[in-house]
Formats: sequence, C-alpha cells, structure tokens
Amino acid sequence: MWQAPAMAQSSPDGDPGTVAPPAAKLDVRKSVIMGVIGLALIVLIFWRVIPQIGSYNEAIDSLQSMTWIALGVIAVAVVVYLAVYGLIYKAAEKSLTYWQSQQVKQAAFTISNGVPAGGAVGLALQFGMLTSYRLSASSATAAITAVSVWATFTSLGFPILGVLALTITGTGDSVAWLGPLGLAILVTVIVLFALVMRSQNLAERVGNAANALVRPLTRRVARFKDLDLAGPIMRFRADMSDLVRRRWKLLTIVQIGIALTQFLILYAALRGVEGWGSAGTDILSAFGAFAVSQIMLMVPITPGGLGTMDALMIQLLVSGGTDKGAATAADLVWRATSYFPQILVGLIALVTWYRRAGQAIATRSVGDQHADGTG
Repeated sequence: MWQAPAMAQSSPDGDPGTVAPPAAKLDVRKSVIMGVIGLALIVLIFWRVIPQIGSYNEAIDSLQSMTWIALGVIAVAVVVYLAVYGLIYKAAEKSLTYWQSQQVKQAAFTISNGVPAGGAVGLALQFGMLTSYRLSASSATAAITAVSVWATFTSLGFPILGVLALTITGTGDSVAWLGPLGLAILVTVIVLFALVMRSQNLAERVGNAANALVRPLTRRVARFKDLDLAGPIMRFRADMSDLVRRRWKLLTIVQIGIALTQFLILYAALRGVEGWGSAGTDILSAFGAFAVSQIMLMVPITPGGLGTMDALMIQLLVSGGTDKGAATAADLVWRATSYFPQILVGLIALVTWYRRAGQAIATRSVGDQHADGTG
C-alpha cells in the first residue's frame, strides 16, 4: 500500500489544518492479476497482432533513414506536448502555479502508467499533492474530477472527428459505424452532465432516474440492495458546479491542446520516417487514424491504451495508404517519445514534491515544538 505524506492544507473555511491525503488501498491479488493480464495483452499485441498489420523489419529500415533534422522536429514536438500537458490543473484551479500543475499531472501519469492497477494510487497521489498546495479537500476533489471528465469528453469526441477526417479522405468505411455511435454516446454524456450542472433539482431527477434504471439489479443482487446513485450525483454537482461555470472554457482549450500536440508528435514521426521531401501521408489521413484510435483509451485493459491503441492506429494508417514499415515506425517513435520522457518528467516531479513534503512536515514539527515550549 502506498500513502502520500500528511501535509498542511487549507480547510474549506480557509483556516490552515493538517489533513492526511487518503491512502490508496490496493487489492494486491487483484492488482497482480490485472497487471499480469495487461502485460500479457501488451506482449500479445506487439508480438502477434502488430506484425500482421505492420512490419518491424521495414520499420527498422525506416528509422535508420531518418535525418537529424527529422529527429529535431520530433524533439520540439515532444517539448511542446509536455509543456501543454502540464497546464490542465492550472486550467482547473487558478491558484496553482504552472510548475505545481505540471508536478501533479506528470507524477500522476508516472504512477498510473508504472504501477499495476495504478489508477487508484494515481488518484490518491493527485489529491495529496493538490492539498499540499493548500487547496481545500473539496477544491482538490473538484479539480481531479473536472480533469477526468474533460479527458473523457476528448476520448469520446476525437473519434468522431477522426471518422469525419477518414470519410473525407475516402478511407473511413471500416470505422464509419464509430461516428454515429460515438456521437450518440458523447451527446448523451454531455446532456446528462449539463442537466446535473444546471440545477440541484435536475441533478436530483437524474439521480432518481438512475436509481430507477438500476433497481432491477438491486433487487436481484444482494450486495447492491443499498445502492443509491442520487446521493453521489448530488455531491458531484455540489463539488463541480462552481468550477465548471468558471473554468469550462479553459479546460476545453487545454484538453484539446493536449490531444493535438500528441498528434503533432505522431505526424512529425510519420513524416520523419517517410521523408519530409516525399509526398507521404497527408495530414488529414494521419489525424483520422490518430483520432479514431483514441477510442481505445476508453477500454481500460492496458495503461494509456498501450498496444490496443497502437494496433488500431497502425491498421488505419496502412488502410489509408501509408507504407507498413513507415506506419509501424511512426507509431513506435510516437509511443516512445510521448511515454518515456513523460515518465522521466513524472519521476522528477514526484521526487521534488516528496522532498518538499518532507521538509514542510519537518518545519511544521519544529514549529509545533516551539509553540509547546518543548523545543
């Protein structure tokens, strides 16, 4: 079990207090099982699936032909992506500095992607870091929830844009069904979200309707007999309504910026392996493949869609006319350059925050001793 250190924070009424961020209690057996399943699936995809739709040998040839200029363009794209990625918590909570926002988001990425079933640990870490920056518990919860909700909106919305892009290029027949399905899901989610945010009365009605939908389940399964969805929905609205009203535009801009700069890495890698002097894959086809593959982020089998997203993206690129070797190489470069640098930045963020947390605890302890006359 991992637990963030206790840190001084502002209480909801603004008075300083000491609150320990919630511990991330992991079911070790479940975590190990999920970790093994996820790892096995990743190995299977990269070992068996991707070679069927791409080519590692041709990818190696493509990578060896890349110029230093192409590598430089990719490096710039990665820096831009990392810079934008760290803005999201600043967009959700204006009192945070840019570096604090970077620390929270990058450290959470490292934990969530580096620990089996690390999502729960990542949430506890984000809460601990945000409260250490003197955010109240309710403000920290609202910021975490807002960031998660907007990421979900993007994961649902981008595949719709991707299907549109592939349709324009004439290569979207195989995924055309994703457009209407994704649009229906996205509209439903946004409408329900808007209703909950609009008023307390509407939020209560949505909660009661949700209870009515799950009532057949609660009647048949004993462990769900006391399930009540109205309460959590009402608390969700109470935590989120003010933040959404004030910050939804910035959250939307930054979240779209994160997705677009990640695509920038892919396109820079793709054109780099193809050669900037050649005609190569047009940007609309590349965007369509990238955007549609975002749907795999909604399938929480592997962290960050590792493997599943890659296989779908390579398949769509190849279907659009991209050379198998170039598609595979571009995906591998995109995955490596958007994953490992972020893990490194996240480790730096985690270490620097943890050292600061320890120093703050030590300082507070000395201050308490002097106040008690024991120092």
